[in-house]
Amino acid sequence: MGIFGRKRAKPTGRHAAPEVDERPVAEDTDDEIEAQLSETSDGPFDLADAPEDGIPRIDLGSVKVPVPDGSQVQVEMDPESGGVRAVHVVTEQGQITVSGYAAPRSGGLWKDVSTELTEQLRADGAKVSVGMGEWGLELSAIVGDVALRFVGVDGPRWMLRGVIAGPQSQASQAPAVLREIVRHTIVDRGDAPMPVRTPLTITLPDAVAQHIAEQQG
Repeated sequence: MGIFGRKRAKPTGRHAAPEVDERPVAEDTDDEIEAQLSETSDGPFDLADAPEDGIPRIDLGSVKVPVPDGSQVQVEMDPESGGVRAVHVVTEQGQITVSGYAAPRSGGLWKDVSTELTEQLRADGAKVSVGMGEWGLELSAIVGDVALRFVGVDGPRWMLRGVIAGPQSQASQAPAVLREIVRHTIVDRGDAPMPVRTPLTITLPDAVAQHIAEQQG
């Protein structure tokens, strides 16, 4: 059963998702990576191509993120600016954060970002492995008792990054939950010109914003 109440049939043919292969990134040639990227499923979606599928999502302005049954939404505020720093979907397998960024029309931003993330995590003492997943490169890392999995998707003038952080006991199930949420996310980049890598603005639904305001009051 899918985490959204109904599971779509496992895609076959060109839409089949390859299993994650934990190989060093150096062993994947550019041609192999491009081949993997061409085999992606039909999500995540640009707003212009968003389906009317009835899946419950929280509307955060730039991203509309699925909220699985039994999960909770946590809002992380920036104490200095008073704005929203991030919104997390908390599941049994871990805390999931999905973020959108402005990207070049030519795409390819995730490849650069994932390389930088790998270097940063290793510099911080994390054990990192790089493999191939549904949308290309995926990173898995162990930091203390926490298991992390990062995925990224290059879209039309945007890049979507998803990460799940949870206990190592859930590390085998966490990537599938993360991919399911990323796959059903809708990105609304807007038409305004933005420098590459600019985080897309997060806005809260009125009811959530009012609840936070009342708590802070």
